[in-house]
Amino acid sequence: MSTYRVDFGRPIALFPLPGVPLLPHALTPFHIFEPRYRQMIEHALAEGGGELERADPIGFAVVDEVSADGDRTSIRDAVCIGRITRLERYKDGRFDIVVHGICRARIDDLDLPDSNRLYLRGWLRPLESETGVGPVMPEVRRTIRSLLRNPRLSRLSHGEFARQLMDKEEVPTTAILDLIGFTVLQDPALRYQMLAEADCRNRAATLTRELQELDRLVGLVDRQSPASWPKGLSWN
Repeated sequence: MSTYRVDFGRPIALFPLPGVPLLPHALTPFHIFEPRYRQMIEHALAEGGGELERADPIGFAVVDEVSADGDRTSIRDAVCIGRITRLERYKDGRFDIVVHGICRARIDDLDLPDSNRLYLRGWLRPLESETGVGPVMPEVRRTIRSLLRNPRLSRLSHGEFARQLMDKEEVPTTAILDLIGFTVLQDPALRYQMLAEADCRNRAATLTRELQELDRLVGLVDRQSPASWPKGLSWN
């Protein structure tokens, strides 16, 4: 587990994006090209004295609504705070970064851009305990492991990764829930539900319920001919 600590006593940079681009424990690559977010990365690095390990965290917010001119963005309350673990800088000022999700947080107030700072910041509060480890929940692991091992869900594109993860007893259950949820659940509403839920047992119930529903739907599809499959269904 990471020992990285987030300072909630000062505003944290916010990177609003559509969907849910990051959950705790997951790794996501980003290409940074807009001037305001290039400045955000520069500032994060500067706060860490140029050392990537000490760079400021970034809150990955979820875009709720974008105005027609693109200038006014409404963002949802829950964010995933992440830290940059890998960075490549280009001569024209762009960046390629990889971000590791650290924890859930909620926006209490916004710190709007000004003439010097082009990007949004927010005053955030954590949604979970400082450790974020949570209970072991052996019954949850057994249920999800059983679902992932059945013949229908074994065809999921990320099924093998999820099954291997479930067998790693050293990985906390809370981390497994987020990692499987991030790779298997593609619906933005379900991902946001996983992000905004502070109670790990409720997250476990959401993931279990969705895997059971997916298993049911696959069973129905298997009894049909390919010509009658629901439109848009794909195993890719």
